[in-house]
Amino acid sequence: MPVSLVPPVTESHGMGQSESQGNGKRHLTAVPDLCHRVTNKKPAQASITKVKQFEGSTSFVRRTQWMLEQLRQVNGIDPNRDSPEFDLLFENAFDQWVANTASEKCTFFQVLHHTCQRYLTDKKPEFINCQSKIMGGNSILHSAADSVTSAVQKASQALNERGERLGRAEEKTEELKNSAQQFAETAHKLAMKHKC
Repeated sequence: MPVSLVPPVTESHGMGQSESQGNGKRHLTAVPDLCHRVTNKKPAQASITKVKQFEGSTSFVRRTQWMLEQLRQVNGIDPNRDSPEFDLLFENAFDQWVANTASEKCTFFQVLHHTCQRYLTDKKPEFINCQSKIMGGNSILHSAADSVTSAVQKASQALNERGERLGRAEEKTEELKNSAQQFAETAHKLAMKHKC
């Protein structure tokens, strides 16, 4: 069963009724969406799927699917500004897209880049005109990993400190036990001495 990894991204062209926005891009009434998919079966198969949800419907219809191996290039259009536009070049297809927001595009690219790194062994697609935060250490995936690592380190440190406190409490308990035994022995000797 395929799993969608990111929120859909809206296509800027395609079939169906369209409205002109004055900038040459068209937005559709039946809006196509784009998602990354990876199967749960071994070996995992990764794909990019264009789906469409028609007005008034809650379900999606798969329109086009490309295997990740067919992806040749991901073009972020402008690496110097946050923009929602991007292009995808496949072996036999070229698609232009506009995400709902630049942030959504960034998340889509990060997950797509990570998916390519993980599931493609031979020919990986070229990511061009992408902001460095998409490809580098500032990505959401790296931030999440850093956050988890930090949380694990804090929990580990807290456990170590707790272990040390428990160790000291155990030693103190042993000392108190020994003192109580010595007191009992001394009290017994005194009681025996005064009984005579």
